[in-house]
Amino acid sequence: MSENPNGASAVLYRKYRPQSFKEVLGQDHVVEALLGAIKLERVAHAYLFCGSRGTGKTSVARILAKALGTSESDLYEIDAASNRGIDDIRLLREGVSSVPFESKYKIYIVDEVHMLTKEAFNALLKTLEEPPAHVIFILATTELEKVPETIISRCQTFTFKKPTQTILREVAERIAKKEGFAIEAPASELIALLADGSYRDAHGILQKAMGASRDMKITLAEVERITGSPKGVLINSLIDSLENKDTAGGLSSIGKAVEQNVDMKVFSNLLLAKLRFVLLLRNAPDMEKGIRDEVSAEDFEFLKKLATTKESRITSAVLLEFLNVYDLIGYSALPHLPLELAVIKLSA
Repeated sequence: MSENPNGASAVLYRKYRPQSFKEVLGQDHVVEALLGAIKLERVAHAYLFCGSRGTGKTSVARILAKALGTSESDLYEIDAASNRGIDDIRLLREGVSSVPFESKYKIYIVDEVHMLTKEAFNALLKTLEEPPAHVIFILATTELEKVPETIISRCQTFTFKKPTQTILREVAERIAKKEGFAIEAPASELIALLADGSYRDAHGILQKAMGASRDMKITLAEVERITGSPKGVLINSLIDSLENKDTAGGLSSIGKAVEQNVDMKVFSNLLLAKLRFVLLLRNAPDMEKGIRDEVSAEDFEFLKKLATTKESRITSAVLLEFLNVYDLIGYSALPHLPLELAVIKLSA
């Protein structure tokens, strides 16, 4: 594996991909069921793993194959996004009929299975209806609603959960340490937030931060810079404007983010995180230490002040308004418009 100038591995998500069930994080319900099936020798001949991208579906599929003693020569991985036609599935069906080279099972992992054509699904269905005893199919998809019910009904389906922000933060901190880097708590928190429930994205962001670090220390400012995230002061400025009913100031903060080409989804995500911290500091004092560890000292003082301000305008209604904004951003011709309208409404 190639190394960057700082010694960080070229592809972290491959290097730190789980190799056994005990290394799989956040999918206990899946791991326990699969281990139980193996122990009781009740392994199904068709599984369907569904869940958002980067949650470990193909990694668990490989681990299952390994746990069943399937060698590399009897393991086949197919990307349905590139091999989606009926001819591709016909070739697969022909291969299914032959016995394994050296294992008990031949295992076929079909990633992004929802990309198959209607004709390809029909061809696959015939194989799933009467699979040879030596074959196991593991289908993976990010869009379960696009998989025909006839396919789903012939598989054992497992839904993979998005990892929590806490898990992603711990993953970033653990990998950084293993790679010889020191990482600030606010930096790992931002990586977890921006990864949006994807191990792969968390690895990718951390990879960029390592590549950009000159002193083997990853700071919040570095993560903000390499991800194009708005500086914390810009988010704080908007929150301060809401607190003081300063419409012009709030719109100015959004305008500066637009000028910096900041992704409005990212901007809203960071805004929601800080608004949530304000409410938690106000209503759950026992969580103060945890929050202090997750943000910079300057941010904590800012948020704490808002939380202890009598008759503060930062309320649950404000948080709810921006939750709605987050959903609207993806549908707006101008991504910043829902944010601007919310600021006008809340500071009027």
